[in-house]
Amino acid sequence: MAKLGFGLMRLPQTDPNDAAAVDVAQVEAMVDRFLEAGFTYFDTAWMYNGFASERVAKEALVERHPRESFTLATKLHAGFFDSLEDRDKVFDAQLAKTGAGYFDYYLAHGVEAAMYPKYEEFRVFDWMLEKKAEGLVRHVGFSFHDTPELLDRILTVHPEMEFVQLQLNYLDWESPWVHSREVYEVARAHGKPVIVMEPVKGGTLANVPPEVDALFRAHDPAMSPASWAIRFAASLEGVEVVLSGMSDLAQMEDNLSFMEHFTPLTEDEKAMCFEAARIINADTAIPCTACHYCTEGCPMNIAIPEYFSLYNEDMREDLEQKGWTVNFTNYGIVASERGKASDCIACGQCEAVCPQHLPIIEDLQKVAAHFE
Repeated sequence: MAKLGFGLMRLPQTDPNDAAAVDVAQVEAMVDRFLEAGFTYFDTAWMYNGFASERVAKEALVERHPRESFTLATKLHAGFFDSLEDRDKVFDAQLAKTGAGYFDYYLAHGVEAAMYPKYEEFRVFDWMLEKKAEGLVRHVGFSFHDTPELLDRILTVHPEMEFVQLQLNYLDWESPWVHSREVYEVARAHGKPVIVMEPVKGGTLANVPPEVDALFRAHDPAMSPASWAIRFAASLEGVEVVLSGMSDLAQMEDNLSFMEHFTPLTEDEKAMCFEAARIINADTAIPCTACHYCTEGCPMNIAIPEYFSLYNEDMREDLEQKGWTVNFTNYGIVASERGKASDCIACGQCEAVCPQHLPIIEDLQKVAAHFE
């Protein structure tokens, strides 16, 4: 399988304030270009892009290309079932939304300590195997955000899982929260193929600090910062697919430019990536990946990832010298249509679903103190 996958989570939008307002025409062009280049793996999920991603997969991919010309992955998240019957309701709705007939890859979504008991209580792992036996799923696995110890436990209890999807990137390689290296090593110890998510960490590794950009360009001026992140993940043994959440045709063309004829990184180049991680980690206030899991259920409609991005940008500025940045204006624009950071009622919904395990309530207080 060609190693680049199209993650349908950060699709281009016609309205920046409505995640479900997807620019389908641009997605169609991206899908066509992706397949033309020889890549076939598409990854979606029930709630991506304001619950519109699976529908867009049908419009841009399934209805326009032969079913055997692509592979499609989707997922069942613990937040959307509370009974055995609910599992089938979601699955049947996913088949209808995508029109795919079957799923090449089906995943238990975002397995972590808080949600794992629910997946066991409702027999989701066994249920996925039943779907496979019915011919509705080709391969079963799960995406994972937690400790290496928990991953080892799950793979020991469920050796029938055929693959795992992990957050792997050079910035999180030694992270005490994400555990990229450690969970990767557990998956390899169990002999499981790995699908990589967040290789560019929500765009963080595509928009690197000037010092890191200079480091990369001194080595190879033709390669974008994003290329180093994606190729780092793709160079790991046992990695079958690296998902990239491409948001426009330009991002896709950049990714194709170095993945059509992929060459693994050398040891010196990997060391350079780890030096980049050292620099970036010293310069990132809130390590948010902008996955937007936190916003779907926020009762105050707070634009959490957008505020964190603005805050991170300002924390890289010399605020004592500047006194003001355009991000104060940008914050006001977003807050005019969404809840302000100070509107947080500390309900904890966001922290319960955050794959990065961020102290979101505390971080929103920092954002409010800075911008308001």
